[in-house]
Amino acid sequence: MTIEVLQIACLDDNYGFLVHDNATGATASVDTPEVAPINAALEAKGWKLTHILNTHHHADHAGGNEALKAQWGCTIVGAANDAHRIPGIDVQVSEGDLYEFGATKVKVIEVPGHTSGHIAYYFEQDDVAFVGDTLFALGCGRLFEGTAEQMWVSLEKLMALPDATTVYCAHEYTEANAAFAITVEPDNLALQARIEEIAKLRSQGIPTVPTSISLERATNPFVRATSADLQNTIGLTGADPVAVFAETRKRKDHF
Repeated sequence: MTIEVLQIACLDDNYGFLVHDNATGATASVDTPEVAPINAALEAKGWKLTHILNTHHHADHAGGNEALKAQWGCTIVGAANDAHRIPGIDVQVSEGDLYEFGATKVKVIEVPGHTSGHIAYYFEQDDVAFVGDTLFALGCGRLFEGTAEQMWVSLEKLMALPDATTVYCAHEYTEANAAFAITVEPDNLALQARIEEIAKLRSQGIPTVPTSISLERATNPFVRATSADLQNTIGLTGADPVAVFAETRKRKDHF
């Protein structure tokens, strides 16, 4: 591995992440949900914060930007098309950009839907993706600013990453997502097995994040719009994937 990832519990159910480039010592905070836990983790590891990589502008993702920048003098990276809402932004990035973080090149993937300017960061050398609130373990973000079609395209981009990609999403929502997922795809054996595993983990206070592309492709209803089981359950057999996704998201909103 060229990087080390440290996952940090923040706020009520957020995760923050520190990414440390082993070759150069560069250290990035992927989003800034809460300053104190991030600083505590930096101190414990003896790392100095050099970058902030923002996925989107929401306060539980960018709320600590300015305090951390004032303290560390770090460089803040965020979406060019949402720069006006990213506090303290220094570097604006867009779809397909390769941002040089230490000795590592980080690919930028635009994934709008949850917000209009949401991006994900893909560390291709290490098969690691930070997806913010676009993709969750067994879920996806609410459509606050985008359309169902936009979000479906965004999820398809993420599902095109290699199966083995480790996916770091920003909230511990998995147990609630699982309770919904089984209602729309009740005959999915992989999902049934995963729900048992999630219950074991959470009963011991163990995070269900990170996940993987292969696991989400097999069990997450929001990326499985072509599943016959899912289509039949929601009464949209043979329908367009965007329509199936939209109905699934609508049902989750009212679950």
